[in-house]
Amino acid sequence: MEFLTRINDLIKQYLGEFGPLIVIGVLGLAMILIAVSLMLNQPEDPLKKLQKSTAAPKSDKRSKKDKLRNSSRNEQLQKFATFLEPQNEEELSAMQLKLRQAGYHSKDAVRFFHFAQFALGIVGILVGVMLVTVLAGDQEFTGSQMTIRVLIPSAAGYFLPRYWITRRVEERKEAITAGFPDTLDLMLVCVEAGQSLDQAIVRVAGEMSASYPDIAQEFEVVAHEMKAGKDKDTVLRDFGTRCGVQDVSSFVTVMIQSATFGTSIAEALRVYASEMRDKRVMRAEEAANKLPTKMTLATMMLTVPPLLVILVGPSAKGIADFGKSAGG
Repeated sequence: MEFLTRINDLIKQYLGEFGPLIVIGVLGLAMILIAVSLMLNQPEDPLKKLQKSTAAPKSDKRSKKDKLRNSSRNEQLQKFATFLEPQNEEELSAMQLKLRQAGYHSKDAVRFFHFAQFALGIVGILVGVMLVTVLAGDQEFTGSQMTIRVLIPSAAGYFLPRYWITRRVEERKEAITAGFPDTLDLMLVCVEAGQSLDQAIVRVAGEMSASYPDIAQEFEVVAHEMKAGKDKDTVLRDFGTRCGVQDVSSFVTVMIQSATFGTSIAEALRVYASEMRDKRVMRAEEAANKLPTKMTLATMMLTVPPLLVILVGPSAKGIADFGKSAGG
């Protein structure tokens, strides 16, 4: 007991009153990391090793994006699948769709997302503990104040990935909306030049990758799915769902109806591309018309107070001086 008391006093001397709590937290985190590393370094299953050795070697000519998209699942994350993935099929599908709308097409995207939430939540707890111990100095907190200062960084770290994904989805939708009219024009040129819809999609995916990479990536996915033999209607509907943009969904409906009723795809593209160009002009005019309204409040806040000071200031000072002289 005397030995433990000396250690406790020594820790308090160097780390303050909350020194033992910090040491216990660091030791607990170290034990968690050691346990996770031991689980990740477990010997590989002999059956899986045999399957890998007998599997045919894959070609290395694919691009990095194709490898990332078509690669097998991470075996280290596979061990924590029940913890890092929603067990409800609807929740899992909704999360996968949201991550794909954000541009993350990896098979392990859901697991990485939940792992990031868990890791940043733990980091937030450690930051909160540091705020109430090391960085607080001599300031003392009540139990509720300590709880708030620990939980707020933890909650911020936990919800940070969700905020990032939501913002990424909105930015990607705006990028797809901005590049969609030019994409339709290029597709119309390809179709009128004699190419089929499949060839036009492949050409668009390659040509638009420099100017509009987000929509080019979606067309690239469509091209790969069509080459794999997937039903064209299903591929187009999935394309509209992944983008999450009303214009793209309407385009998918037009293409499916054109193929169903046997009408000219080039004519349908020409009409729809013209509508998308007009719609882009209308969006630009709408943004321009909103600008004066948005500037009104800022203009009033920046001009009215200085004008009041200039106009009313001398009169207020004169009244104040007159009151002092009358009182004296």
